[in-house]
Amino acid sequence: MIAQAAGAPSLSVRAIDDPQWLAFLKSQPQATAFHHPAWARALAETYGFRPLVLADAEAGGAIVAGLPLLDLGGSHRKFASLPYTDYCPPLATSQFGLTRLTRELVEWRQARNLRELAVHGAIATMPGVHLVSRAVRHVLPLACSTEQLLARLKGGPVARAIRKARREGVHAELSRASDDLETFYALHLQTRRRLGVPVQPRRFLEMLWTHVITPGLGFVVLARLKGRPIAGALFLAWNGNLIYKFGASDHRYWELRPNNLVIWTALEWACQQDYRLLDLGRTDLDNQGLRDFKSRWGAREMPLVYAYLAARPPGSMPRLLTRGVARVIQSSPPIVCRAIGELLYGRVPGFA
Repeated sequence: MIAQAAGAPSLSVRAIDDPQWLAFLKSQPQATAFHHPAWARALAETYGFRPLVLADAEAGGAIVAGLPLLDLGGSHRKFASLPYTDYCPPLATSQFGLTRLTRELVEWRQARNLRELAVHGAIATMPGVHLVSRAVRHVLPLACSTEQLLARLKGGPVARAIRKARREGVHAELSRASDDLETFYALHLQTRRRLGVPVQPRRFLEMLWTHVITPGLGFVVLARLKGRPIAGALFLAWNGNLIYKFGASDHRYWELRPNNLVIWTALEWACQQDYRLLDLGRTDLDNQGLRDFKSRWGAREMPLVYAYLAARPPGSMPRLLTRGVARVIQSSPPIVCRAIGELLYGRVPGFA
């Protein structure tokens, strides 16, 4: 279904699996699994959001710009592209097209009296658009063989860590098996609790397996020592772009460097599949340790800019509140981490 948006003659609301939208995505090298309908569908079915696409088309019907959205529902009057997503900028065939799409998005929000339309990526600067940078992302160009990639790392801490993991008997492999959902989730819960961060509802991982992992748009890498899972990561993979989405590990085995072997195993796969880049995801500005870890891979650090179409710039969650939640999670049983996640995810717009 295509519905013409009021006040913006060329902007249309489309279903996330609209054939023209899918064709446009495949034509855009910057399109990632975050733009793919499978990701939006997993989020929508987990949290009860309504998915849609806003697309700008030429007179002949060909899409020249657009972005996926989720209607956060309820009384929030908020849309996001996309919540719980590190980086999902609008796609456009030209800078002019991006500027026109931005103007139409401003008009679209105002016509519907929305409180906010959040875009997890940069758009054109104009009245009604607030650009905010509170984090960074790390991007590693690929388009090379594993031998060439390993040569880049030779002599550095990453190469030494990979060798150590293998020498200590750590083994890592890719998996899309449904049995490994529980294995990864157990490590994920342990990691989130250690960090003092609420864990996503288990059904979110189930939806990811159903809509993303099983159809081949991603995978997990699990590292084991004598059969025991000690580290893992969930990757999204589509259109030549690999995304490191979630990492998890048992801290008792960090000295064996399993996390390095997990990432290297995914990189070997990506090089064999002729992928163009690895996006190591969002890192908060004050997390210097994680920023250093990602930079050691040769990844380029870039500001992560989000755009908010609203009457005023967005506020941020009070630091005392986030610290308080972290202390409760870290000192409580794992079930508390899960309960707080159930309470916050899907109910607090903008929480990630």
